[in-house]
Amino acid sequence: MGGDDVRLRAVVALAQGMAAAHAPRESWRAAAAGACRALGGSFAALSVWERELGRLRVLANVGERARDEEEFPEDEAYPVHQFPEITEFLHELWIGGGEPNAWVETADGPATGRAEYCHQRVAALRRRGRGCCVVAPIVLHGRAWGELYVARPAGAPVFDRADADFATVLASVVAAGIAQTERLEEARRLAFTDALTGLANRRAVDMRLDEAIERHRAEGVVVSLVVCDLNGLKRVNDTQGHAVGDRLLERFGSVLSLCGAMLPGTLAARLGGDEFCLLAVGPAADEVVRVADELCHRAAELELGEGVACGVASTEDPLGPVRSARRLFRLADAAQYRAKAVRAAKPVVAGREGPDDPVVRLADAPPPAAAERRRFRGRR
Repeated sequence: MGGDDVRLRAVVALAQGMAAAHAPRESWRAAAAGACRALGGSFAALSVWERELGRLRVLANVGERARDEEEFPEDEAYPVHQFPEITEFLHELWIGGGEPNAWVETADGPATGRAEYCHQRVAALRRRGRGCCVVAPIVLHGRAWGELYVARPAGAPVFDRADADFATVLASVVAAGIAQTERLEEARRLAFTDALTGLANRRAVDMRLDEAIERHRAEGVVVSLVVCDLNGLKRVNDTQGHAVGDRLLERFGSVLSLCGAMLPGTLAARLGGDEFCLLAVGPAADEVVRVADELCHRAAELELGEGVACGVASTEDPLGPVRSARRLFRLADAAQYRAKAVRAAKPVVAGREGPDDPVVRLADAPPPAAAERRRFRGRR
């Protein structure tokens, strides 16, 4: 019972490690590391089968990595024809009513419970100084998702049939953890994504902007906000119907995303209704204004609508101290309001009209007695 107790504790530790993960990478690392410890390995990897690309892509490598193995590799992938057991072997087993059990290989060839394919894995073991490995297919939603791979160094005891059976159990635990991670990621995506356009939503902007302003205050990083109001949406809705209006919102969302991609790390978002924004952290203010100008130009060329009114506020411009997300939002909003009022074809930039800049005065004026024009002005 002592050995069973140890393995039970290892299974529990693996499940808890994956449950505690806050992001997919943490979950992948926890899966590989937990399996490596449970099986007494020196190295472990988690890979996913990307069917559309016909390859096994490595998500995480843990333990004693070889020189060419990164913890989270960007491009370590192997054509499935080099490891066809992930497709052909598993398929044949399932057709015959069997289960996708793990198997063991050694640097000298197959050891236990495996298919007819071995040469690629044997070569990899030899090349990296490993003596044996156990490979456990991961099955998710009734289909092969990828594999769990654990290895031991040359000279260490070879995995046996009991190890392979235990690896099969561990792979099931990993599959359950991956399913949980996917559900959490989907919930996060829905919580921070605009359903119509696929852009970030207001909640995502609030969170990212709060973090950015903290960085600005602590490190002086440049934070810029572009606020856009899509002109003519009501006319489109009234004359052509809301379905056409939704197409305009989607089309402009694509234009906004394209322009945002010109500034690395920029968040493109729909604030609600016909209001959109770009949040840039790091790029110079002039670069942000250049992209905002390109956005105005592209929006004016859309078949629907009447272009956009666009306002920009950047901590790099003479705005006075920007100590809160609320003030930067008010500045960008005031710039957008002025752009709309004067029907500007280009973005209006807060703080660039001298010491008595009308946009800054508007943003910093005491709010009217009535409710403010946008809810985000009332934050904090």
